Formats: sequence, C-alpha cells, structure tokens
Amino acid sequence: MKSYKTKRAIGNAIGYIILILISIIWLFPFVGLVLQSFRSYATEYGGMVDYLVPKHFSLDNYKFLFDSSQTNYLLWYKNTIIIAVFVSLFQTIIQLCVSYALSRMRFAGRTFLMRFWLILGMFPGFLTMICLYFLLKQFGLTQAGAIPGLILVSVASCGMGYYVCKGYFDTIPKALDEAAMIDGATRSRIFFTMIIPMSKPIIIYTALVAFMAPWCDYVFASYVAFGHDTSYNVAVGMTRWVWTNDYQGYFTRFCAGGVLVAIPVTLLFMFLQKYYVEGVTGGAVKG
Repeated sequence: MKSYKTKRAIGNAIGYIILILISIIWLFPFVGLVLQSFRSYATEYGGMVDYLVPKHFSLDNYKFLFDSSQTNYLLWYKNTIIIAVFVSLFQTIIQLCVSYALSRMRFAGRTFLMRFWLILGMFPGFLTMICLYFLLKQFGLTQAGAIPGLILVSVASCGMGYYVCKGYFDTIPKALDEAAMIDGATRSRIFFTMIIPMSKPIIIYTALVAFMAPWCDYVFASYVAFGHDTSYNVAVGMTRWVWTNDYQGYFTRFCAGGVLVAIPVTLLFMFLQKYYVEGVTGGAVKG
C-alpha cells in the first residue's frame, strides 16, 4: 500500500510539472504581448528589440489607439463589435429554431437534409470566397457596405451548425412537449415558454461560438472590405499596421490593440465558462 501511494505521488508530481511547463510555454506569447504593449518606441529604442521586459513602462501605445486623429482603431473596434453582436444574435436565434425543428418534428426529407448539411459543413468556407464576393458586390455589400455584407454571409448558412444544439434538445424529454400539447399549447408556445428556459447552457454556448467567429475573422473580412479603411474590423486594420515600413514603431501599437481585443472575449469566457462547458457536454450526448 505504501509503495502504491509513493508511486501515485511521484506520478502526480511528474504530471503537475509537465502541466506547469506546458502552461508556461502556452502563456509566454501572451505575456510577451502584454509587456510589449507597454513599451514606448519613441523613448526606449531605435532598433531591434533584444529584451522582453520594457525598461520604462509607458501608456503611449494605448493613447495612440484612442486618438482618432492618428488612427481609426476605435472605428475598427466598433465595426468588430457591431458585426460580432448581430451575428451572435441572429445565429443563435436561427440555430435554436432549426435545431428544435429537427429534434422534435418528423417530416419528409429530414434525415437527408441533416446529412446533406453535415457533408456541406465539411468543406472549407474559403472555397466560396470568390463567388460570395461577386454576389455581395452585386448588392453593394463590399468595401463601403462590407459590415452588413459580413453579417449576412455569417448568418446565411448558420442553420447547418445545428448538430450540437440539436443534441442538447434531444436530451430534453419529449414527454414535456406532449403534456403541454394535451393542454392546448402550440409548438411555438412550447418552444419559447418551456424549451428555451431549460436551454440556457446551449444558448450561451451557441452565442459565444457565433460571437468568436467574426471577432477573430481576418481572411474574409479583408477580402470583402479591401481598400476601404472605415469598413475594416480590428484584425484587418491592425494587420495593415505591421505591413508598413515603420514595422518597429507599429509593432508595439499592434500589441496594445491585441490586448484590448482579447479583453472582451476573456471576460465572456471567465463569466460564462460554466454554461459553455454544460452546453458542449449536453449537446454531445445525442446526435
């Protein structure tokens, strides 16, 4: 027994050491990003950076971000928030409705439709970029109209992401629906007054996933808003900074902008982590 406890303690110690080392490696880039955001390019150096911790901490980079006369960062941030919030709202509503219909209703072509959507979801979205760009351009939803265009593209096919949400609805007993229908409740009343209040974890999971996609989007956003500075999101706008000749000067500003971009997402996951995990595990029970 003593030998077993000793081996177990040694095994746990080795496991903890490995996890700590992995955490340090994983967190190192983020720590470096935060530290570099407090470095002042104008007062500290004129060449390449060869040290991680700034000699003098400064808020110059953050002041630059909030100075509308020098950069459109605040406008890019607002664009990103608008796109992410509207996409999160509409995607959540549509996915909940589609998932409930597929979970509770039986109709001709239901199985084929589910399988067809599942297969379509396996193809990368960038395969349709050229087609979508020309389609959006016909309706004036590129460059100056890139923001509604990006919202439309993100929401249009969101019903195909039904599987996790449907899996969660499958865990809710159908007897509740049947009992409510006997009492005269309609499908819509059952959905809004019974199913939705019991589905808080999957609603939060769906909303978070929908929020993250446009918040971190660069490829399609740069494609649609190309050449129109006021339609950029944060990812596209800040990437243009590191493409300038003054790479060293804008790199620290890029780091400061990255810190501000990470704050909302970090807070969301910190406060909603419990529901996020419940939504994932609940939706994985049935397919």
